[in-house]
Amino acid sequence: MKKLQSIERISLNQITTGNWNLQQAVDGCVRQEIPSIAIWRHRVEEIGLKKSKQIVQNAGLQVSSLCRGGMFPAATEIERQKRMDDNKRAIEEAAELGTDTLVLVCGPAPDKDITEARKMVADGIEQIVPFAIEHGIKIGIEALHPMYAAERSVIVTLNEANTIAESFQPEHVGVIVDVFHVWWDPDLYNQIARAKGRILGFHVSDWIVPTPDLLMGRGMMGDGVIDIRKIRNAVENAEYTGPIEVEIFNETIWNRPGDEVLIEIKSRFLEYV
Repeated sequence: MKKLQSIERISLNQITTGNWNLQQAVDGCVRQEIPSIAIWRHRVEEIGLKKSKQIVQNAGLQVSSLCRGGMFPAATEIERQKRMDDNKRAIEEAAELGTDTLVLVCGPAPDKDITEARKMVADGIEQIVPFAIEHGIKIGIEALHPMYAAERSVIVTLNEANTIAESFQPEHVGVIVDVFHVWWDPDLYNQIARAKGRILGFHVSDWIVPTPDLLMGRGMMGDGVIDIRKIRNAVENAEYTGPIEVEIFNETIWNRPGDEVLIEIKSRFLEYV
């Protein structure tokens, strides 16, 4: 018999209920007794930071993270500075919303020089860390699946994320482990062990076969090929005991009744996470 897991660590990553605004997502979490939420900045922008903070505080929810900062590489110095400024705004928003973690999607290369783009990522993180420390925010570097290298992030392995993070103290910069992005990596478990003490987030979904869409093709836990429980055990052995975010980009799921999705999330979490 499988050992059942507690649902106390579930966090609804807001993108999983993509058609809900922040108020609807928070209300859904309250109805379904999901204790935490991960907020996306575009949903904060819709209603403003002050109202967003009030909604979450009134509901008594924990904010596990804010998504996203990053997007560092750019063709010009002016554009790179704009991105630095936006990351500072993201840090301020994270602090105001009551989370201690800003998740980075590091950004693609502005041209064909992916090596230089990776240097821009490292330099960008170095520039924002002092500002993040001042605001009590940890920077979580998320490695994305290699299929996103051209569009979303040149940081595509946990090894790369660890290498950048290790330039800083673990209480300031760490990594995000998302099973969808890293499950395939033959060095995954070595890299999770390497990240001991600096894992700032753990995200779950599943890899559907055949994959219906590169971006919007994530599955509900248990519908794909990822051994989520094994990865969770490795992450916990590396001292991560924080919220576990359910992050699913899938329009079919978005178009279902939100409470129905949250009920299924809890059931699948217990069985597969």
